[in-house]
Amino acid sequence: MGDAVKNEAAPEGDSHLRSVAKAFSWRVIATLTTGVIAYLVTGRLDTAALIGGIEFVFKIGIFYVHERIWMWQGSLGR
Repeated sequence: MGDAVKNEAAPEGDSHLRSVAKAFSWRVIATLTTGVIAYLVTGRLDTAALIGGIEFVFKIGIFYVHERIWMWQGSLGR
């Protein structure tokens, strides 16, 4: 019964704010992973932080656009 109420309240899917929050939380996890890998490869903390910072800025925007395209395309898989 709770799911039916939730679906009626937001038939269009996630809000823009929720998409932004999901993009941000995922970017934190992914950027930490990238930073660790960059550090393991380079052995330099400054280089790893730079790579992680660049990746964070670019990919959060890319993920948001990706999420909104999935919302826009409609019923694929629903």
